[in-house]
Amino acid sequence: MKTHALSLLVFGLCLCVSGCVSPAGTAINIASSTVQAAPTLAKSAEDFSPEQEYYLGRGVAATLLGQYRPLRAPAADDYLNLLGQSLAKYSTMPNTYGGYHFLLLESSEVNAFAAPGGLILVTRGLVQCTNNEDELAAVLAHEIAHVQLRHGVGSIKQARKTEALMTLGSIAASTAPSPVSLSSLNSLFGGAISDMVQTMAVNGYSRGAELEADQAALAILRGAGYSEAALASMLRNMSARLTPGAGFGKTHPSPADRLKALGVSGSVPANPVRQERFQAALANVR
Repeated sequence: MKTHALSLLVFGLCLCVSGCVSPAGTAINIASSTVQAAPTLAKSAEDFSPEQEYYLGRGVAATLLGQYRPLRAPAADDYLNLLGQSLAKYSTMPNTYGGYHFLLLESSEVNAFAAPGGLILVTRGLVQCTNNEDELAAVLAHEIAHVQLRHGVGSIKQARKTEALMTLGSIAASTAPSPVSLSSLNSLFGGAISDMVQTMAVNGYSRGAELEADQAALAILRGAGYSEAALASMLRNMSARLTPGAGFGKTHPSPADRLKALGVSGSVPANPVRQERFQAALANVR
């Protein structure tokens, strides 16, 4: 299955009311797939297993896709996934239960969202802030960092965490498991999902969380062979395009604040090969 079709399957079917669909395109029985995660409940009421994060992330992605529509640009989505999945290999969480998947959104808003489990949405407006592959890699590395640092799950209020974990445990212990639709997931975990969406799309993460993600992004860029200066360059580009109180301007610290904390200078070295594929893949997006 091509990456673009796979991305649309993972993200698009989040809005369906039929059974869950896995990255491989096969039906998932949520009850049986969470049985192995049940022992986690006995160890801690604070932590979600990778499987649990995946289902919560699906709910977050579904909610966001109710507000933004996919761009539906196959070549651009393929490129975004190739770049993003390559970068993820250099994070401290190179693999997730459902795998990393990246999808472009048809929106001029400068923004991106990283749902638990590695479902990452990027707007056209944010891509248009990039001038080269290194800068786009910096955007994706920052979002991957949010996933590896579990900032999304960390934004769930404690009472809702406990409730969600207990619900997942009840499903796992069911003697007669049956497929659970994503609409049912939203009903079961709506509070936890709404907490995450509220943080990502309305309130934003704390300054500390964003700066932590920036530092983690630098490590990912270094590991993958991209310029650290790309993140600083990207922030400068965004500073010129951001609308105060909208998108990144509403949910993130100011680019100037982040640039000061980064302590990275210099410019992105020219790379003709990267530039050629960047321009070819994103010709109809930028």
